[in-house]
Amino acid sequence: MFAMRFMQLKFGWVLACVCALFCLTQISQSDTRTLPEDRGSVRLYQLLLKLKTTARIMHTTAHPDDEDGGMMTLEARGKGATVTLFSINRGEGGQNKFGAESSDELGILRTMELLQADKYYGVDQRFSHVIDFGFSKTADETFNKWKGHEPALGDMVRAIRVFRPDVLTSRFQGNKNDGHGNHEASGVLSREAFRAAGDPTRFPEQIKEGLLPWQPKKFYVDGFRIDQDYTVKLDTGTYSPFLGMSYIQYALEGLAHQTSQGTGGIRVPPGHRYTYYKLADSVLPAKAADAKEDDFMDGIDTSLPALAERIGSEEKKVSFLRPALVSLAKHIEEASRLFSMRDPSPCATPLLAGLDETKKLIRQVEESPLSASDKAILLPSLNTKREQFEDAANEALGIFFEVSADPPGPPPQQTFFFRMEQTFSMATPGQTFAVTARLYNRGTMPVTPDSIRLIMPENWVSSVVKEEKPVLNPGDNATVQFKITVPENAKYTRPYWSRRDTQEENRYTLSDPNLQTLPLPPYPLHAMASFSAAGGRSETSTVVKVKFVDPTSGQSERPLVVGPALSVLMESPVVVVSSTGKSSSRIDVSVRSNLQAPVRATLRLETPSGWKVEPESIPVELDHDGDISSYSFQITPQNLHEGAYEVKAKAEYNGKEYAEGFKLISRPDLDSFYAYHPATQKVQAVDIKLPAGLKVGYIMGAGDEIASVLRGVGLNISIITPQELANGDLGRYDTIVVGIRAYDVRTDVREQNRRLLEYANQGGTLIVQYNQTVGIFNEGRYTPYPATLSTARVSVEEMPVEVLSPDSSIFSYPNKIEARDFDRWVQERGLYFMSQWDEHFKPLLSSHDPGEAPQKGGMLLAPYGKGLYIYSGYAFFRQLPAGVPGAIRLFVNLLSAGHTSGPVSRSGTQ
Repeated sequence: MFAMRFMQLKFGWVLACVCALFCLTQISQSDTRTLPEDRGSVRLYQLLLKLKTTARIMHTTAHPDDEDGGMMTLEARGKGATVTLFSINRGEGGQNKFGAESSDELGILRTMELLQADKYYGVDQRFSHVIDFGFSKTADETFNKWKGHEPALGDMVRAIRVFRPDVLTSRFQGNKNDGHGNHEASGVLSREAFRAAGDPTRFPEQIKEGLLPWQPKKFYVDGFRIDQDYTVKLDTGTYSPFLGMSYIQYALEGLAHQTSQGTGGIRVPPGHRYTYYKLADSVLPAKAADAKEDDFMDGIDTSLPALAERIGSEEKKVSFLRPALVSLAKHIEEASRLFSMRDPSPCATPLLAGLDETKKLIRQVEESPLSASDKAILLPSLNTKREQFEDAANEALGIFFEVSADPPGPPPQQTFFFRMEQTFSMATPGQTFAVTARLYNRGTMPVTPDSIRLIMPENWVSSVVKEEKPVLNPGDNATVQFKITVPENAKYTRPYWSRRDTQEENRYTLSDPNLQTLPLPPYPLHAMASFSAAGGRSETSTVVKVKFVDPTSGQSERPLVVGPALSVLMESPVVVVSSTGKSSSRIDVSVRSNLQAPVRATLRLETPSGWKVEPESIPVELDHDGDISSYSFQITPQNLHEGAYEVKAKAEYNGKEYAEGFKLISRPDLDSFYAYHPATQKVQAVDIKLPAGLKVGYIMGAGDEIASVLRGVGLNISIITPQELANGDLGRYDTIVVGIRAYDVRTDVREQNRRLLEYANQGGTLIVQYNQTVGIFNEGRYTPYPATLSTARVSVEEMPVEVLSPDSSIFSYPNKIEARDFDRWVQERGLYFMSQWDEHFKPLLSSHDPGEAPQKGGMLLAPYGKGLYIYSGYAFFRQLPAGVPGAIRLFVNLLSAGHTSGPVSRSGTQ
């Protein structure tokens, strides 16, 4: 990538390393859609506040949504601190309350959600490369999954050495009070990282790269109450007139975007809201153990001139430093004095003067005789000030810069309201297209454009087609149009982290270690504009975007990315076939065109030797960019034994083969990114029998793929629509399954619960899977007899399972369930078990985590009228999409409960 040219400098030179990482930070996290509060005079006020302080804080957590958003918003927006949030993982092992993304796709979605929340908090973001593998109860289990402390600790130390914070704050304490093994591990690692980051013997490979040790001055932990031994008490309920609400209220507006976690409804009224932190370690002079502080920065002078004191006696080598810092502070004070919400333009003159002096000071420090370590003390703060001066000056001037990719072909049509953009979703290797850059002067002072240029990866080619750069009076704009050619070997814009086996690997493989800890890789194409105004010079940059009209949400935009001409994806997570039968199964493949010209391609499957595929190939005809079609093959496996097989899809077009594809991860409230998958289908052969003629109705919950897997087995599965649930004939189904979290996320399921119970009363089998919102479920009394849902779970998937009712037909019809059927389960045994139940319920299974009492509330059966009611907290929603044979057999038996008199068949032969 283009930013890597910085990395080609000698790593032993710390300045090169700092500059490279700083550049990557800015490029990778360019806001593609800015909040209203981060524009114009409100933004300028925030920047003037930030310019006055050098405070730097890093906050550490385990997962997205763990963070103390109120604290970070208060510090970043209320006090002007520069804040970074370090989340150990991306939340990929959690559950998706309102969507279908799971596993690594969920990790990308939660990354996007957290980045949107970060915009509200006003913070930068970093991640480790270890995985959220699901709920764990101990830090020991977590570290065992991550292969020790070092992988995540090294990432945290790296982030500290790059960001160089004054203060490290941990959301978690590193003990059992944290309530989750990942949380406890986060607290333990944060405490270790505070000292390890400053120790040159820890992670010496980072030192060889050019990073230098960095010792934060203080370390705080969260989670204390007013009646406990806290050090700092912060009122996040403080009102901000510039935000129109308190800092915690504004933070919760950000948290609301993490809807996959079910956090969208949390709000608080105005008033005091306190958060309490305890000083857990410090390198500053010791205070009394019970000493209270007003802020994290107590004892640290964060004024700009005080930056000189941080290099101690070495200050005498740079006599220019302190006078320059004092001068910068005066420019900031002058800009603050001139600030006006109505007309901020007078601020531009002192801000541009401060920008010029900051650039000069950075050069002087770089060329000075100071040691690399002393330079590394000064330069991060000075580079931050340069960026803040620049942003503040641009806001005072009213500068707006946008760059968009124009679709190949004739110019787009102009309508009365807006331009009707042709579809142009992404750039593809070998493609040529135009890019138009526009620099707007929305302020009250004249602006003179100096240059508008593109920043591109190596081997990309650009030329100027049209250029209009007059002096910009208020309301004017300058335009430059470029022609771009993407090289044939251009890399796709994709995550730099990946796993081959999502069930076995608990750490990501990084395709580019230089991007380590970044939330996303850089977008490929950026533009920069330089200009003069108010006696100074400034510049601004932005990512190149594509604009489009969404049929439901209207005109929108997203960053331009590079992707394949054809995207090829399998449509199901797994296809299950009988290991004893010779029936055929359907393989569905979707192909998407990312080209403007019509595509005529050929699609084929590669299967194990001897398998029959019909048809042998399928012609693919797609007319334009964004066209997607689904194609079906019938496969007939041969000579199977129980186990996993692979089927691959390939599309041949213009002499090339395309065998992978992407999914766009986005929502109307989020930015966008892409999840790539090889076009490979797992075919799981299972020794399984099915009850002949069984009709099953499935009520979808959230993020549930069980129905599609069962349909692939050969069962007659129908999705029950909301209309059918309310008014249809439910009696036509032998069994009805309520999907995971259905009572959490669907009002109609709660409202129609009486119909479901009556269905069971009249002779049907009703299977209800787990729900997370324990209080709502218990208050609703949705079970036929009293039962209390709890948060109890068995998180260690290898723990034994005891069959409590071996004589029950559930363990014999149509499949004989044995101990082996609980082998090779993934992520967890089960979750949200019942803690108490009426005597009508009969527990069927028992399991427990190490050192705990048996959990018998994970699967309960109760006769109800003429039918059956079954509650299951066992994690079938993870097992079936993973193709776990025993779990598939057991779930088929659950579906067959109450219907044991009919014949059975092999999978796929009904």
